[in-house]
Amino acid sequence: MFKRWLFILGIITFANPLFAASNKNSIQIKGSDTMVNLGQAWAEKYMEKNTAEFVAVTGGGSGTGLSSLISATCDIAMSSRNIKDKEISLAKQKGINPYEIKVALDGLAVVVNPKNPVSKLTIDQLAQIFTGKITNWKELGGQDMKIVILSREVNSGTHVYFKEHVLRRGDPNAKDEFAPTALLLSSSQAIADEVAGNSAAIGYYGMGYISAKQKPIMVAKDEKAAYETPSIENVVNGKYPISRPLFLYTNGEPKELVKKFVDFCLSKEGQDIVLKTDFVPVSK
Repeated sequence: MFKRWLFILGIITFANPLFAASNKNSIQIKGSDTMVNLGQAWAEKYMEKNTAEFVAVTGGGSGTGLSSLISATCDIAMSSRNIKDKEISLAKQKGINPYEIKVALDGLAVVVNPKNPVSKLTIDQLAQIFTGKITNWKELGGQDMKIVILSREVNSGTHVYFKEHVLRRGDPNAKDEFAPTALLLSSSQAIADEVAGNSAAIGYYGMGYISAKQKPIMVAKDEKAAYETPSIENVVNGKYPISRPLFLYTNGEPKELVKKFVDFCLSKEGQDIVLKTDFVPVSK
């Protein structure tokens, strides 16, 4: 019943982006595709407890969510990256004051098809793959197949994080980019589906999307470090090298209904949902 309401409300708010602003009993949330399943799970449980209130959750990428917040067409933006200085500047020009709330942690999984014999890679090897310097799986001990690179589109916070922390190895002065041959897909699920059906493919997404149809690669910081799996335990203890925080952004400190929803997300019940959707809680 509540999933149906969420779907219907999503259609209404898509057709009329100012719906949330005009209805004091509703919240419009947009943004990160990594977080969309988590956001929907929060919304469903919240509406079960608050039957007179409605929460619509749609994806589109972190950039889309932040853009919607800046244009005042949503109440909350979900983002898998920090807001950029230029976005803050644009927001202030429009009278919007982005307020950051860390709500979960995530490990980015690098995945291949289960038929691929390659099972562990260093950050440097990943950087060489995704920038196009390594082009064949046989260079990594795999089969003689051309590597098919899958990436999220440029508006994705996951894309930005992977580029900054893997391709550029955290160096703010680096200019490395994804290989021109990389296929840019619109969602994490699209990457998951392509990897499941393509034995030569490699992609990345939030570890909550891992299923038996993909094989997560064990990753090491360098050749001397241990190879670690993308697991909740390894994100919490800091061993897995591709981890990040997940955020909600509001216009100023949350108030009234938005505050009530954010408080729910950070409550024990809300953080239990974080754990159930394969992310890492930020509070106990």
